Amino acid sequence: MKIETKTAKFTDPLYLESGRILQPYELIYETYGTLNKDKSNVIVICHALSGSHHAAGRYANEAKAGWWDSFIGENKVINTNKYFVICSNNLGSSFGSTSPMSKMYPLEELYRLKFPVLTISDIVKAQKNLLNSLGIYHLRAIIGGSMGGMQALCYSIEYPDFSDIIIPLATTAYTRPWAISSNIIAMQAIKNDPNFKNGNYTKDDLIAQGLTGLALGRMAGLIAYLGPNSINKKFGRTYCHTDGLYELFGRFEVERYLEYNAYSFPKFFDPLSYLYICKTMNIFNAARGSDKLEDALLKIKSKLYLISFSDDTLFFPEEMEEIYNIMKSMKKNNVNYKMIQSEHGHDSFLVEIHKCKDYIQKILEDKI
Repeated sequence: MKIETKTAKFTDPLYLESGRILQPYELIYETYGTLNKDKSNVIVICHALSGSHHAAGRYANEAKAGWWDSFIGENKVINTNKYFVICSNNLGSSFGSTSPMSKMYPLEELYRLKFPVLTISDIVKAQKNLLNSLGIYHLRAIIGGSMGGMQALCYSIEYPDFSDIIIPLATTAYTRPWAISSNIIAMQAIKNDPNFKNGNYTKDDLIAQGLTGLALGRMAGLIAYLGPNSINKKFGRTYCHTDGLYELFGRFEVERYLEYNAYSFPKFFDPLSYLYICKTMNIFNAARGSDKLEDALLKIKSKLYLISFSDDTLFFPEEMEEIYNIMKSMKKNNVNYKMIQSEHGHDSFLVEIHKCKDYIQKILEDKI
């Protein structure tokens, strides 16, 4: 599979929903496969909170492949022998695009807490500018899960003629209080960690010491992403064989798992990025600029295929079903909805994507 990683630099101002301007800005992105002559084989992949542009394949000497490698590649569901796939790192994220730890041009100082709050619409607008710069003005499909699904929905509403197909997975039309509650634990933990230093930490400090606040926030996130069924099935009541049952800080395997994954997270993900992304997700509302969700959904012209997962306890299946029901009530026949029986909670869109394989292939082949 042909993989290329590039950085696009933009000097024109990006006018944000907040009224602020981001100028200049950069987007790092990765492509897979080959663009055909009429540029009609393009699929855009949108990533979730902690994802990146590295969606598939492996870099040299890389132990772990991209986050959706089981889904994207030669002769896979998103077949790179047929499609040209693009995944860009979201603005505000930790992996190379302009973020709170970027320089605040023309000054040498970093943005830090002076970075603007972004909306999903802002992130999508920057991606649209990237695609325009590549001479790509129409897409075969846009696919994304969780926060990536928010972006997919945003594309369908704000750029209704831009893509033939939109496939949002494990997402919502607006972030409910339950999901906001999960994010606020992370945000409070980060802000109140003395090593956060009001956003004035150094990257070297994080690499050397980590950030307990971000680790604790990530732990809360992991619980929400995995969900009770997945956690119960995966760990049961198994106790660490190295710990004593009657030691105060002896651990169950689920505790060990959460500690290991949470405390390694600050080594590679920036806490300011985490704060800003949580805020972006919290304020997401597909009806932005409309009085009702119906007004926003009425704009959709693409074929919309909504996919939820039965045991998702972050964005519940009924949240995607609501989108379907509203569109059907308005006599819009360009929408389909499918709930996948799953066992890995919200993370099922990553872990159990094989359960959607045949369905998504049929969608791309216009068989549904």
